[in-house]
Amino acid sequence: MTMPETNPGEGSLLPPGRTKFQWIMESGWKGLCPRCGKGHMFKSWLKIVDRCDVCGLDYRFAAPDDGPAFFVLCIVLLPLVFVVVYIQVHFEPPWWIHLFTSIPVIIAGSLYPLRPIKGWLVASQYLNKAQEAGTEGLWSQLHERGNPPPPGGGGTPQG
Repeated sequence: MTMPETNPGEGSLLPPGRTKFQWIMESGWKGLCPRCGKGHMFKSWLKIVDRCDVCGLDYRFAAPDDGPAFFVLCIVLLPLVFVVVYIQVHFEPPWWIHLFTSIPVIIAGSLYPLRPIKGWLVASQYLNKAQEAGTEGLWSQLHERGNPPPPGGGGTPQG
């Protein structure tokens, strides 16, 4: 599953027989390096490694910020809260039932998907070459693309 050194987003970066979407989902959700598919993306539960231990991919480009929390909120927590409210309105259980059922389900439902979603966002950033405006030179430098930074610093804040 070794892939050639090419720019992210190009078809040759992907393993044979996989689309970009499939590779983002597979590498991201499993927490594997989006470049080689062998190295680990995480050194702890949500902490991203500095470099891939197999191919040397520098993860300084990765900036999922609060994206995982947003997706967990929208995909997992909102439906769970609607279910809890429905149960309360329809069956009217005592409050302590929620203490032992609803609250643990909501906590587990919010914590469990954070890591796969963060991996998915990092893999998506890499394969789609996501970057902030004006950081093309920094991206090239981080990933050794051979493109020199533009005049004026290329990616360093002007101030």
